[in-house]
Amino acid sequence: MDSRVAEVAGLLEGTGYLCDEELATVVFLALRMGRPLLLEGEPGTGKTALAEALAAALGQPLIRLQCYEGIDATQALYDWDFPRQILHLRALEAAGHGGHGTDLEEAEKSLYDARFLLARPVLAALQQSPVVLLVDEVDRADDEFEAFLLEVLSTYQVTIPELGTVQAATPPTVILTSNRTRELHDALKRRCLYHWIDHPGLEREVAIVRSRAPEVSADLARQVVGVVQQLRSADGVGADLLKPPGVAETLDWARALQHLGTTELDLGTASATLGALVKYRDDAERVRAALDRMLAR
Repeated sequence: MDSRVAEVAGLLEGTGYLCDEELATVVFLALRMGRPLLLEGEPGTGKTALAEALAAALGQPLIRLQCYEGIDATQALYDWDFPRQILHLRALEAAGHGGHGTDLEEAEKSLYDARFLLARPVLAALQQSPVVLLVDEVDRADDEFEAFLLEVLSTYQVTIPELGTVQAATPPTVILTSNRTRELHDALKRRCLYHWIDHPGLEREVAIVRSRAPEVSADLARQVVGVVQQLRSADGVGADLLKPPGVAETLDWARALQHLGTTELDLGTASATLGALVKYRDDAERVRAALDRMLAR
């Protein structure tokens, strides 16, 4: 591993985030080249956690834009503080300003002063950079919002009609995540470096549990991860699950078992705590029916 890539991996590990060489390499390149990083993968594979870990490792604030169906540029950029604007206008009226002519024009201009501007995540990132900007679940937004993001990520500047252009003095570090509920457009992908995050293998996931939940014993961590790995396998019960558990669910289950004082995973305790691992009734029933077989392995 390149020493600079190893340094990035070490910084992330210092925050509790364990990554492989490929992921550490693409993070290093995104930082060095100043390019946004697009992370795709199944839910629960650590995409959002990487942005959080990177912000902590760099000692920079994390600004998060959570995408959802119907989000538009206004909700990502800025809004005006209407209640404060109204109070300001009443104060002007009480002071005898805002009558006609020049006074009226000046009063109008003062309503759109920077002090009344509410910066949303994208504008806040441009104003406050260096920061880490997380654009989470971008696949939930529509084509129009994608086009807006592409424009901002190309110039790292936005124009506010009443105030002018705001440009980042230092471009923010941008992480975009997608659960691939739909395909993103090629234009946005070309602007970014890309990495697919898969579920970790057994040894790496055991290491993650031991790092993020050190109170869980090594033996219990390995038993928990062993069951989770089987649930993700396409060969067994995992093939029929609506949503196989991610790393977050592995950690939740391990911690739940630890809180119950479990030292060795048994059928009764495993069955009673499935609510920390799977979140659909049908999945819970399928897993419960196969637990004795999985624990015997």
